[in-house]
Amino acid sequence: MPPRVSPEIATKDFDLIVIGAGINGAGIARDASMRGLNVLLLDKGDIGGGTTSWSTRLIHGGLRYLEHGEVRLVRESLRERETLQRIAPHLIRPLKFLLPCYHNSRRGWWTIHAGLAAYDLLCLDKSLSRHEMLSPDITLARAPGLNPTGLLGAAFYHDMQVEFPERLTLENVLAAKELGATIITYARVRRLLIENGKVVGVEFTDELEEGIYSVHGEIVVNASGPWVDQLLANAPQLSDRLIGGTKGSHLVVAPFPGAPPDALYVEARSDNRPFFIIPWNGNYLIGTTDIRYEGDLDHVEIDEEEIDFLLNETNQVIPKAKLTRDSILYTYSGVRPLAYTKATDEQRITRRHFIRKHPDLDGLISIVGGKLTTYRSLAEQTVDLILRLQKRPVRRCRTGEIPLPGAQVKNFPAYAREFVKKGSLPESILERLLRIYGTRTPEVVKLACEDPELGETFSSGTGAIAAEVVFAFKHELAQTLMDCLLRRTMVGLSASAGIGEDEAAARICQRHLGWSQSRAAEEVIAYRDFIKRFHPTKYDTACDT
Repeated sequence: MPPRVSPEIATKDFDLIVIGAGINGAGIARDASMRGLNVLLLDKGDIGGGTTSWSTRLIHGGLRYLEHGEVRLVRESLRERETLQRIAPHLIRPLKFLLPCYHNSRRGWWTIHAGLAAYDLLCLDKSLSRHEMLSPDITLARAPGLNPTGLLGAAFYHDMQVEFPERLTLENVLAAKELGATIITYARVRRLLIENGKVVGVEFTDELEEGIYSVHGEIVVNASGPWVDQLLANAPQLSDRLIGGTKGSHLVVAPFPGAPPDALYVEARSDNRPFFIIPWNGNYLIGTTDIRYEGDLDHVEIDEEEIDFLLNETNQVIPKAKLTRDSILYTYSGVRPLAYTKATDEQRITRRHFIRKHPDLDGLISIVGGKLTTYRSLAEQTVDLILRLQKRPVRRCRTGEIPLPGAQVKNFPAYAREFVKKGSLPESILERLLRIYGTRTPEVVKLACEDPELGETFSSGTGAIAAEVVFAFKHELAQTLMDCLLRRTMVGLSASAGIGEDEAAARICQRHLGWSQSRAAEEVIAYRDFIKRFHPTKYDTACDT
């Protein structure tokens, strides 16, 4: 087989090298490719394998940012919320929220009402309904499990959810690739190449095949998220610390007594910190925490205090829940790449992004901070700057107009209904495929129709079919079983955390992709070693057998 990375890459001169294939790097790669730049996108792991995967999975304005006076950020976020729903309707959907108010809440009834009135006004072009203020009786009718003691009522409003931001990131990368971008995952950048005070490229290691390559580019964008400072460490000209990340952790639990049909945005009784209880992927997502983090960025996991906080506060809000550690299906944690500050209150650290052009080192831009919701506008601003630095015409950005690869129809809901009606596979399977692959679903179905074995499910809990595994490796840039389960088929985020399905997927790879038995076994071991940090309930019993 030819090498994964062509040796010819060293002879190319790229207009732009982007380091980091999280949502920001992916968005920059897509935008730059659409505007005619020759782009190389590198990541030391997989596409969307870092911070992007560990968010609360919301596309929202950030209601609490109004408290800190970040009106421009909220306005930008609300505008982008509408844009993303248009260009990726298969991945981004409206989500109903209840924000209960109690006698002892730090944010009173009129404060909440005023905040949401401002929220509505800041999104003049919104597709969602305005907020309503509900009485205690109506609130409890809508969410009977809520603690009624001291309840003054609730605000009812809408935001949006991206069920799988991993897929949103992937589709940006696939769009860039279709436009000629070079994508190399598992490419760890060792150092910046610097000549006469200018960054002229990077040196990276192929983590899977161990080759070392030097590549040249006119501009290098450091979009490596929490790892921004690590990447800059070999440049003595750059001594300022840019990132001061905080850890956010989540619990995933099965539906429980009193579980709300809508998302809850609630205030913790212990410290007034806001957190969410959200219906997600057939289960419930509870989070997030917000804690200063100085540990290993490559191995982040929840701690005991965070578990206690999230369980106790959920049980306070919904007394019937009676959640315990045994209720947890799995957890996940990540580090937000926030701008460094000496401020002691994590809640007050801005979520705005900063596009840092380094004055002491030409040819280098670093991305600091940012939100999942605003990745597209961040990318637009970054590419505008790059074009100006390169003295090129600043062509109009069209990423907010052209749909992502899985949304190539004008009316996706109508398309989905018609596709399911045709029924080439069972309805439940087709509905699941559409919510993951969108208008690319026929490509998966075609594989399943050509080989009946690929139409069989390999995950009873999700209904995922074998064709998805083959599709992940052949058409979606997956390199490992972990990529396939956690960021392509999404089976690794089901109630089982992919344990059991990992062995089934490895067998599919043996039969249809030519994996050896030893590779299949090694991939399963590597997957389970990684997933251990999620603390999945199924792990111990599955791994003891």
